[in-house]
Amino acid sequence: MSLPSTVLPGDLVPVQHAKLKLGPGLIQLSSSASSSSAQAGSSSESSSANALLSTKAGSLHHNPQMTKWWIESNAKRYVPAAQESVVGVVTGRIGQEGWRVDLGAAHQATLDALAFEGATKRNRPNLKVGSLVFARVSLAHKDMEPELECFDSQTHKAGDFGELKGGFMVKCSLILCRWLLDPDYYLLKLIGARFPLEVVVGVNGRVWISTSEPKQTIAIARCIEAADPEGGAMSESQVKSLFAKIEV
Repeated sequence: MSLPSTVLPGDLVPVQHAKLKLGPGLIQLSSSASSSSAQAGSSSESSSANALLSTKAGSLHHNPQMTKWWIESNAKRYVPAAQESVVGVVTGRIGQEGWRVDLGAAHQATLDALAFEGATKRNRPNLKVGSLVFARVSLAHKDMEPELECFDSQTHKAGDFGELKGGFMVKCSLILCRWLLDPDYYLLKLIGARFPLEVVVGVNGRVWISTSEPKQTIAIARCIEAADPEGGAMSESQVKSLFAKIEV
C-alpha cells in the first residue's frame, strides 16, 4: 500500500477503477457533478469521471487492488459505514423482530433476529441485554439508523460474526483499532507470542479479548491502554518493557 495523502472536506479524489467499495469519509459523485468539478478545477474530466468526494479531514487509504478506499482520521466518536466490522452491546429488544445495539455512535443500530446464519422464525439467537456481538454494518445512512448483520455478505456464512460469549471488552481510540487490524502492527503479535488468546477488533473503538486466565486478560487490557495514543501514548519499546514486567 502506498503512503496515504492528506485530504480535507470537499477534496476530489480521482480514481480509475470500475468497481469501487467506499469506506468512511468518502462519497461517489454523479457523472454531472464530477464533470462540473473538473471544469471548475485543474483536473481533467477523464481523471474525475469516477471522482470521490471527501467528507472529512484525514489520511486517504486504499487496498492493494485499489478497489476499496477510505479516510482515516482521529475522530472521537465512531460514525458507522457500510461493510465495517464492529463490536456492539445489546441494549434492548425490538418486539420479537430483533435488538437495539450500541456501537458507541450517535445513534443505536438495529440487529434483525433473522440476520444470522441459518436463522428462521423458529430458530433464532437468544440475545439478552448486555450481550456482546461481532457484526457487520449492512446499512449506514445519515438519515436512518444503522443496520447490522452477523454473517459475511459474500458467503452468507457466520464466520467470526455472532455473539461473543465470555471474554472481556476493552474500549480504545478508533485509530488504535485500525492499527490493531494491521497485520504488521506489533502489539497482538507481542502478546500472542507469550500466551494464547482470542481477539476480536471492531473498528468502532472496541476490542473483545478472551484468555484462559483473568490475569492474562488484565495484562492485555493494560497493554492496549498503554499503546493507545489517547491513553498512555507509550512507544513500542515502552509497551514491550511494560509487558515484560507483568506477571502472567
